[in-house]
Amino acid sequence: MRRVREILRYRFEQGLGHKSIAVRVGTAPSTVRETLRRAAVAGLSWPLGDDVSDAVLEAALYRGAGTKIGHRRAPEPDWAQVHRELKRKHVTLQILWDEYIGLHPDQNEFNLMIFE
Repeated sequence: MRRVREILRYRFEQGLGHKSIAVRVGTAPSTVRETLRRAAVAGLSWPLGDDVSDAVLEAALYRGAGTKIGHRRAPEPDWAQVHRELKRKHVTLQILWDEYIGLHPDQNEFNLMIFE
């Protein structure tokens, strides 16, 4: 959280740009940009109050981190088995998809991306 405080201080006290802050803090300009964006979304202003501890600052900036649900959270098919099955006559990707959904009925439409 020390870097977050430094990024905010350089931006609001000295008015430095992303690249200048990145060089001074020792991080990438994209990290500086993302930190400033998160601070703006969280409604943080400089100077931070005395009541803003590192835990409070982290909770404000990274509240929704780790909540993304994507297709990687679904069990993937055995790709070697899929490849072998597709070599057989009269086996289509649709048939394999139906079998997969039969084994994993609770999966959502994001699994469709696996077979596309």
